[in-house]
Amino acid sequence: MKRSLLALSLALAFSAAAVHSADTTTPPPATDGSTAATGGDDNVDHGTRNKQPKKVQDLGTVDVSAKLDQARNALSPDTGSSQYVIDQKAITQLPLGASTPMNQVILQAPGVVQDSYGGLHVRGDHANLQYRIDGVIIPESISGFGQTLDARTVDNVKLLDGALPAQYGLRTAAVVDITTKSGHDLGNGGSVGITGGSFGTLNPNASIWGSDDRWSYFLTGNYMEDDVGIENPTASRKPIHDHTNQVKGFGDISYLINDDTRLSFLFGVSNNRFQIPNNPGQVPQFGYLDTVDFNSANLNEQQREDTRFGVLSLQGKVGSTDYQVSVGQRYSSLDYQPDDIGELMFNGVASAISRSNRASTLQADFATPLGESHTLRYGVYGSFENAVSGNNALVFPADADGNQTGTIPINILDNSRLTARTWSAYVQDEWNISDKWTVNYGLRGDQYQLAGTESQLSPRVGLVWQATDTTTVHGGYSRYFTPPATEMITSSNIAKFDGTTNAVPDNGNNTPLAERSDYYDAGIAQNLGSAWTLGVDAYYRKVQRLQDEGQFGSALVYSTFNYDFGRVKGLELTANYEQGPLSAYANVSFSRAMGKRIITSQYNFSPEDLAYVYNNFIFLDHDQAVTSSGGVNYAVTDATKVGADYLYGSGLRKDGLVPNGASVAAYFQLNLNVSHDFSFDHFGKLHTQLAVINALDHVYELRDGSGIGVGAPQFGPRRGLYLSLQKDF
Repeated sequence: MKRSLLALSLALAFSAAAVHSADTTTPPPATDGSTAATGGDDNVDHGTRNKQPKKVQDLGTVDVSAKLDQARNALSPDTGSSQYVIDQKAITQLPLGASTPMNQVILQAPGVVQDSYGGLHVRGDHANLQYRIDGVIIPESISGFGQTLDARTVDNVKLLDGALPAQYGLRTAAVVDITTKSGHDLGNGGSVGITGGSFGTLNPNASIWGSDDRWSYFLTGNYMEDDVGIENPTASRKPIHDHTNQVKGFGDISYLINDDTRLSFLFGVSNNRFQIPNNPGQVPQFGYLDTVDFNSANLNEQQREDTRFGVLSLQGKVGSTDYQVSVGQRYSSLDYQPDDIGELMFNGVASAISRSNRASTLQADFATPLGESHTLRYGVYGSFENAVSGNNALVFPADADGNQTGTIPINILDNSRLTARTWSAYVQDEWNISDKWTVNYGLRGDQYQLAGTESQLSPRVGLVWQATDTTTVHGGYSRYFTPPATEMITSSNIAKFDGTTNAVPDNGNNTPLAERSDYYDAGIAQNLGSAWTLGVDAYYRKVQRLQDEGQFGSALVYSTFNYDFGRVKGLELTANYEQGPLSAYANVSFSRAMGKRIITSQYNFSPEDLAYVYNNFIFLDHDQAVTSSGGVNYAVTDATKVGADYLYGSGLRKDGLVPNGASVAAYFQLNLNVSHDFSFDHFGKLHTQLAVINALDHVYELRDGSGIGVGAPQFGPRRGLYLSLQKDF
């Protein structure tokens, strides 16, 4: 899409908003009394962090939608687990506001470590995140660096981790529980805006929402392009060949059948295109025909990622039982196009890689009160996945030692198709022993079928003690069963590449196994007056068949493998302050994640690494000893606010004397912002926000290209200046 067309479209949208504002300059009030908005909220109140979102109480008979929302909350308890809440107002206080990618929003929570390609690690785990939208599980997409979800859809997001109740399973590092905005709550209106700035960034967006009798809707879409789509593999300010184009859309449409029943349809789509950035100065290792030299700055590699999902949910009440039943489907695909000649000369293989995964799901959750002290929750989940993998590879002939014996490439096709089935069921009881003690205990069963069948019964127990009016203590134990991510499994025919420059040893079991672990978690939260909230949380996880992921090859896509044993432990400290015009937060996390003995997909590793890891625990490549995030926001007036936030990491792992035996250098990234709401007689309010990302222009590495399953080097963002304009109508 040409920028001129985007600019014209945006101008027309602003014009339409201005005409609308001439008739109605005051946006309709939301149900909580705040101004209805997306990117340009009137942030009179501070955003909420590290607190449970308010639940609807004392409902009138008219507010049917709010009553159903309360029932939805009753379906999803948090007893015994750790949670961190970020609401929509807190998102708008971030430097990029609602334009902030979802992974950057989640990075503000404790225990979350950033990685390259938009990857996240929570409490020493590699990915393994479960995303829920309005209580419905959305199966993960094929690994990559595209962000499918948009922060503009979020009313609040909770990060749940630790010892989770029985209803949460399969993806257990953390649950990203998103509650979307509602047209019923916001009233009738919409928003248009644009963010632009450094590195050719252009990000227009538009949203519309409203309700009509029993109908309610919220729709949003945005386009994004810039010249730093993927982390730069060099320390230079301007990467080479790194443009991206991304389109995202989301919708939530609901209909109130009666006062106790709601039918909802939510859907999302993302189409993302990436150039793979180049690292100049690399030396070719192979000859191609009569060519022995190739400038690595001229490589032309591309990757495309598409995801779409849709979920139909029926939520309601039968007698005293609340229920939500959902059917959905998610389709995700990835296509990597290599630079044939260049990759052959540098790597000895050039592979056009395609992956697709279609997941069809069924989910049903129920909550039944039993007397005044017990709430019984139970449910089932099923998933049917069809994964297709294609590998069209060019390689050179080679001798037994891997030495090139010819300069004319050979074409090898290596395709596979997998079908996976997952079934889960749980039952749990929330027992309010007294007004100070609550225990949640339950049992979960999971079964995963791929090449074979794996299953497990998993007991869970969580305890919450309201020690005083200002002190809350929680603790819990959970047994976890984590199947491998089907979309990242390929059944490569290794023998096809014998006698080529892509030959690997056929070692061990090439099919990943389900991970099994025992998780212990305990924490305390303390309110000091009305301004301060402090927290401390400790966890320990003992793992069998620990799952990890690595990038093996040129395509930026991950593959799963297992360590035989794993040990993960850590400590998290949180602080939150809200008083008058000032709000601030800070999180500090300490982590140690280790694994021993690689037992699957061994062909991806060198014999030397396999031999050492067989007898020794090593740090996982995504382990980071110390991680911290924080921020401050000050309301100069109701219309003007200034803020700052930061990210600190002691550094991910790299190779040292042993695999993953050292760390890259520590980093500190400071971001600044100022926002102001302008008011015009005939145009209404215009929200503006100016952000400086990495204000100190600190040059730091996320990865140096070494370590178990690590691909090319990646550097963090350089200093960038961005301006956002948002008009609500």
